[in-house]
Amino acid sequence: MKQNKYDDIAFFEKYGQMPRSVGGLDAAGEWPALREMLPELQGKRVLDLGCGYGWHCRYARERQARSVVGVDLSENMLARARASTDDPAIEYRRGAIEDVDFAEGEFDVVISSLALHYVERFDDACRNVHHCLTPGGSFVLSVEHPIFTARAAQDWHYGPQGERLHWPVDDYQDEGPRQTRFLDHDVVKYHRTVATHVNALLDAGFRITRLSEPQPTPEALAEHPDMRDETRRPLFLLIAAVKPDEERR
Repeated sequence: MKQNKYDDIAFFEKYGQMPRSVGGLDAAGEWPALREMLPELQGKRVLDLGCGYGWHCRYARERQARSVVGVDLSENMLARARASTDDPAIEYRRGAIEDVDFAEGEFDVVISSLALHYVERFDDACRNVHHCLTPGGSFVLSVEHPIFTARAAQDWHYGPQGERLHWPVDDYQDEGPRQTRFLDHDVVKYHRTVATHVNALLDAGFRITRLSEPQPTPEALAEHPDMRDETRRPLFLLIAAVKPDEERR
């Protein structure tokens, strides 16, 4: 199933009010960790899967990437990305992550930020990315952490005064779709274990170079004390992988 909730006007308007939608990468809690996992981008051909507003595309060009292609299924997202971009080296294309069909070795770096948990077949996506990467190329991705996605409720267990007692984890090994509430709308996300994420990348031929389960930075906590509970369980899983050089013929 290919979801396109972002072309639902009501959903898209609510998404546009999120801090990361307004403030960009600096307002994304996982960005400092993800940025550290990115390879050198100067002179590289970059693909962004699930590019949204195009924040990562523009960042890649700021870091002197040679060219960037951003892919997203939502016309609303792409319209916002194009309106915010004045750079002929960035191209936005409409399409589903499941349908990407680029030439072998077409890109040096592939990025996907908080999009792959909407994709049913993560293993297929990994194989497609591996195919379109040049040997030695990098794949850096973020997804909602499996501890966060395990239960469809995706919420805390509360005490009698509404206090957050703990984050419940159940059905962790039961992989598959979860119908959740996000921005007051029903959304389907796909739960996969950490092992499944890692093994799908390994099976596709990647070498894992880094895992991260980032917490809010001290600076973010100082500015937003309400984020303190975000240190109690991981919200994001970040993975960096490389297509080994020895595949070069």
